[in-house]
Amino acid sequence: MSNNYIQGPGGVGNNHPAGQRRDPRVPAASGFNGTGPLPSTINSASIGRGYIGAFDFDEMIASLRELFARDRQIASQQDSTRCGVCYLHFTLGELRYREEEGFYVCPTCERTLGKHILPMLRQQQK
Repeated sequence: MSNNYIQGPGGVGNNHPAGQRRDPRVPAASGFNGTGPLPSTINSASIGRGYIGAFDFDEMIASLRELFARDRQIASQQDSTRCGVCYLHFTLGELRYREEEGFYVCPTCERTLGKHILPMLRQQQK
């Protein structure tokens, strides 16, 4: 919605009735007064999730559930700790400790960081 203010006839400021303001997105000549059916030019089939490349929300939820179930399973093991970047649990054998910054990093985050230094407010104990 636009923040542009359109002053209605006879109204000054915001004290006039809302019915006197007009939506700047709808031309006055269209005859659309905000009530009644939508104009026939809108194709209801074009509204919705039927386009190519649609995001599958249910698939994302299932993927996150799997990820967090795996994380809980690994967190329950004795030799696990969190990656300092993504904060997911990994076994100590999967993580590498970055001495210069003072945190563990998983292989995925290590590839993403590359040689960039990521300063941490709080270091993880080795």
